[in-house]
Amino acid sequence: MITLHHLNKSRSKRIIWLLEELGLEYEVKPYLRDSITFLAPPELKAVHPLGKSPVIEDNGIVIAESGAITEYLIQTYGENLAPKLGTAAYVEYLQWLHFAESSAILPLLLKMFVAKDGAKTNFLEGYADGEAEKVIGYFEQRLEGKTYLVEERLTGADIMMSFIAEILQNNGMIGHYPNIQRYQVQLATHDKFGKADQIEHQFG
Repeated sequence: MITLHHLNKSRSKRIIWLLEELGLEYEVKPYLRDSITFLAPPELKAVHPLGKSPVIEDNGIVIAESGAITEYLIQTYGENLAPKLGTAAYVEYLQWLHFAESSAILPLLLKMFVAKDGAKTNFLEGYADGEAEKVIGYFEQRLEGKTYLVEERLTGADIMMSFIAEILQNNGMIGHYPNIQRYQVQLATHDKFGKADQIEHQFG
């Protein structure tokens, strides 16, 4: 059985959604953030040296990083959630899969950190705002006239990018991006998306 080490209010919800979509048997080991620092508890370091989540264990293998977990699970258990290897669609799929945790997430995290810190910055705030506008604008433009990111069907790319849409929704920015807002509504129509949301709330 697959074990998911799940941290509340984290990117781990995507992996719950993926596991549900794949119909796999799994168990969730929940961890709670520190109420003051909002950091992960030290117990997660016993699972992986970085002490971060999500992490899965499967057949004695420990896998960290959302993108790597998503690729592994789909390649191993559910290729129907990815385009056919060797096609142009597969290349596009890979780019979105990794865009979520590279180009897209960094400026959004920087904006969150600047807001949380509350101090005047000479460079960082302007840089984060500019980069966020660029990458989210790209996301918005690429969704024009589309229901999903690749092949007009749900793939692992959508599951990965759902976290970016969720950040925009949670911080009140999504209304500025009608294509992303429509896309987020579409993702929420999937039963397993709703179930993942319920499971995450169950664990805090």
